Amino acid sequence: MLTDAKIRSAKPADRAWRLADTGGLFVHITPAGKKIWRYRYKFEKREKLLTLGHYPGVSLAEARAEREEARRILREGRDPSMEAKIVRLAARVNTATTFEAVAREWYEQRKVLWATRHAFDVIRSLERDIFPKLGHVPINGITPPVVLAVLRQIEDRGAIETAHRIRQRMSDVFVHAIASGCGSSDPAAVVAPALRPVIRGRQPAITDLEGLRSLVHRTEAEEAHPVTLLALRLLYLTAVRPGELRFAQWADFEGLDGPKPLWNIPAERMKMKRDHLVPLSRQAVATLEALRPFSGRWPHLFPNTRRPRQVMSENALGYLLNRAGFHHCHVPHGFRASFSTIMNERFRSDRQVIDVMLAHSLKDKVEGAYNRAIYLERRRELAQVWADLVSEGQVSLGELIATKRRSGA
Repeated sequence: MLTDAKIRSAKPADRAWRLADTGGLFVHITPAGKKIWRYRYKFEKREKLLTLGHYPGVSLAEARAEREEARRILREGRDPSMEAKIVRLAARVNTATTFEAVAREWYEQRKVLWATRHAFDVIRSLERDIFPKLGHVPINGITPPVVLAVLRQIEDRGAIETAHRIRQRMSDVFVHAIASGCGSSDPAAVVAPALRPVIRGRQPAITDLEGLRSLVHRTEAEEAHPVTLLALRLLYLTAVRPGELRFAQWADFEGLDGPKPLWNIPAERMKMKRDHLVPLSRQAVATLEALRPFSGRWPHLFPNTRRPRQVMSENALGYLLNRAGFHHCHVPHGFRASFSTIMNERFRSDRQVIDVMLAHSLKDKVEGAYNRAIYLERRRELAQVWADLVSEGQVSLGELIATKRRSGA
């Protein structure tokens, strides 16, 4: 183990040599007598060196503290050398040409072309995954390895498709910077082949009734915020798309205190870009009433638990299912497959009605486009049958939200 006396007394030689401390830290002594702190480590099975500064400008204690910080970064699965490079780039920053500044300029110009839901998802993905790491870095200081390192962190949490979407958004920002005269290259385009491939196919789903009931029981037993649990319940009761649920607003609902309650989802929030009516079961109405104390003050049903003026995270329900043990077995979108399979097995003559309930395209596209109330009474009956089937054996709403819950599910 080194001491200051040992470092001070170390003499240069004809060739550079090392004076070792512990944990990969050493002093590199050049023939000219310079003493440079370096930290040796492995990242992704490759040996790397991180320069920490010159002695005595960086003291022994400071070098050891820097080593421990680098080791913390390694434990989190990140490369200390890449982190150091980002910090150096940020020190030379012109705030008008940081990645975040250019990205927000690009977003303001493009968002008028997008649906409200898509625009929200675009900026939130950058705010969550990119701006905290690269937002302060000059647009021309970001290289392909830096982009790939950030996208790798997204991949490592299992969000492969999200990493590809964010890479495309970053690439659009770089192209905007080039066109605006403040950028010189598109490093996000270069890394596309290096990302893990998206394996497309059917969304994983449990499609037998007993298995689905077990999933609901186990997932609703998880520690989670009441809003998240109620969102999951409304999702499996109605079989709408997760995005349609996340952006639901109280103004979309009518007749909740009457015999024929409806959820009217406007066209701009629908995949098929046409209004969709969802007849509500007794259980769905009760879920909405249980939700009202948590979000009735907001226009949207499902506020983000940390930023309640925004809607809940697109990952909240997926993370809840994963925690319950259903990673790669069932995703939020999978409730639609569960509903379709189970109900079609029981009501084969109602296949077209079930398709309408799922907002699928009808063979008669004219009628499907203009008659949003088609089969409405039968849809109402089937919605109640489905709610009765899937709710059997589940905990009451009071039990669901009564126990202490995580603050940020």
